[in-house]
Amino acid sequence: MPQSPRHPGLSENFLLGALPVAEYQRLLPKLQRINFSLGQVLYDSGAQLDYIYFPTTAVVSLIYTTEDGSTAGIGLAGKDGAAGIALFLGADTTPDQAVVQVAGGAFRMKASVLQEEFAGSGPFRCLLLRYTQSLITQISHTAVCNRLHPVEKSLCRWLLLTHDRVTSDELPMTQELLSHMLGSRRESVTVAAGRLQDAGLIRYVRGRITILDRNGLEATVCECYRSLKEETDR
Repeated sequence: MPQSPRHPGLSENFLLGALPVAEYQRLLPKLQRINFSLGQVLYDSGAQLDYIYFPTTAVVSLIYTTEDGSTAGIGLAGKDGAAGIALFLGADTTPDQAVVQVAGGAFRMKASVLQEEFAGSGPFRCLLLRYTQSLITQISHTAVCNRLHPVEKSLCRWLLLTHDRVTSDELPMTQELLSHMLGSRRESVTVAAGRLQDAGLIRYVRGRITILDRNGLEATVCECYRSLKEETDR
């Protein structure tokens, strides 16, 4: 028997799009479509989480800030997953901050609804747990990469991870956001981006990066990117 067609907007998020049709249609009324602007804060460190977000065209950076104000990106959430996973892991706050890295659309679900759904043992719960494994891998690799690899290679990793989650070669990226994500000084990020531009891999105009040579970036990036992509695909 042929399956019922799915809502094209929801299918842009891989987690929601991977649900069985019946489950998908049951959850549809519990999801709200929203749009995010660049730099919008979805939740702050220690703040009450009211929603989980399932990006479709937006990309969200998970950023950790230390007591002295230093920052580092610990993960990305785009059409591959969700932001706010603490809600189904037994907490209603999280130590990181979620900031919109690429403006775009998403769906959100109320915390109470999510927790009720997760309490069951259906496919939605299974998909969320599988995604959590992928995100844990991303966070651990990011920590290693930011500590051990040159800024240039870490920048390649973030650019490729972001590019995987959007449909355009143009990425709105401010120097400030890049430095937050990589945990590096803005001057170091500017130098690294300049090297990639000199190599013909990107075009870097203030506030915007254009991917010119995806294959070249993949040849330059450290092994962290390939490991992360394999885990996400799996």
